[in-house]
Amino acid sequence: MKVSAFPSAYRRAGAGTAGLALALTAACSGADGADPAGSEEEGAEPIVVEITPEDGASEVAPNIPITVKTPEGTITDVVVEQSGAAADEQSTPEDGAGEETDGDGEEGAEADVDTVTGSFNKEKTEWVSDWNLIPGSDVTVTVTAESDGGAETEAVSSFSTLPAVEGKRLELESNFPTSGDTVGVGMPVIVNFDLPVENKEQVENSIEVVSEKPAQGAWNWFGDQMAVFRPEEYWEPNQEVRVDMRLAGVEAGDGVYGVENHQLNFEIGREQITTIEDSEHEMVVERDGETVKTFPISNGRADTRRYTTTSGNHLTMEKYEDLVMDSSTVGIPEDSPESYKLDVKYAVRFSNSGEFTHAAPWNSRLGEANMSHGCTNMSNEDAKWFYEESLMGDPFIVNGTDRELEVDNGWGYWQRSWEEWLEHSATGEADSTDDSGTPGTVHGEGD
Repeated sequence: MKVSAFPSAYRRAGAGTAGLALALTAACSGADGADPAGSEEEGAEPIVVEITPEDGASEVAPNIPITVKTPEGTITDVVVEQSGAAADEQSTPEDGAGEETDGDGEEGAEADVDTVTGSFNKEKTEWVSDWNLIPGSDVTVTVTAESDGGAETEAVSSFSTLPAVEGKRLELESNFPTSGDTVGVGMPVIVNFDLPVENKEQVENSIEVVSEKPAQGAWNWFGDQMAVFRPEEYWEPNQEVRVDMRLAGVEAGDGVYGVENHQLNFEIGREQITTIEDSEHEMVVERDGETVKTFPISNGRADTRRYTTTSGNHLTMEKYEDLVMDSSTVGIPEDSPESYKLDVKYAVRFSNSGEFTHAAPWNSRLGEANMSHGCTNMSNEDAKWFYEESLMGDPFIVNGTDRELEVDNGWGYWQRSWEEWLEHSATGEADSTDDSGTPGTVHGEGD
């Protein structure tokens, strides 16, 4: 059991939730079953330890914090165990061979996201849990405290949490990237939920992003079911990133609780940034600050908005060695004289409005004129190189057209300045990826 010895995460609970907890307090002492056998002072009376929720409580809201207090000594250890059908569904080091799943059910890293850690106040007379509890589980809190004279007391509180009911069970629908992916320096963390989220701030605070090379980041929401995290600037290359999604017990809406925790592990690869100057019909690829390739290209012919390549800070999203490009998927009817259906090779997507880089051996004006329907046309050899060398999340910047990329067109999240990004965060605060905790509370007031 990891127990923080410093108050960094203690800020999550705050005085308000600690005060609420006192209404449910159980005072445990030697007479009430505490074991003073570890006392260094023979015959010393065990000290009072107060644990919230109280022993024997049932249907406790899973987003109420566990609070431990002692008015007479110091708390030396707190262990929180969760069991029962709901808790057993979570992966643990014992039953999951030390592995956790991400949103797509893939095997990931150690399943420490189910461990309920907590934080002390400065005097170590109070401990508050950092995270929520699994709905529908049996919880046992075991506390060891010590008096000023060295008498050791153990106190226990066992209670059960309210189950999440059908139709009000928030679950992770998908996430990008997935565990094991190597991605570009612009890659956001994208989390899609199966139900709308009302309490966005609490959900943001339940997801902690940790990187080897710490950065400042924040979440934005696109609708009520998709949250996106990006750093202030591109990730530093060549590092590991972990995302602890402690969603179990968070109240996403009225009576809607997260039911499962997840962990995601991925790698930031080399830094590759591609820039296109539309008027020059040229694409430049830089890797780790050095230009590695310059390609002649042909962008959208721009006689209509639909056929204008979007300008802005794109990201590469996915790629296909072979792809059928069907104009009906971008709103052009099949019976229209403008309709088309082409088999293309080496396609790399950079928006949701039908834009790809791809081989276009039929285009004789590469490097000279813009002739496409909005895509970036390349020679077969050049498109193959770019396809092979691209990672999901590589920055792809287009300059010089009069059609601006929308922030929600594909992964246009870098279209917002850092100031704008923070303004759109539910917490309104930057979140450091240095493993120091999230900006605010994950807890609620319960029922």
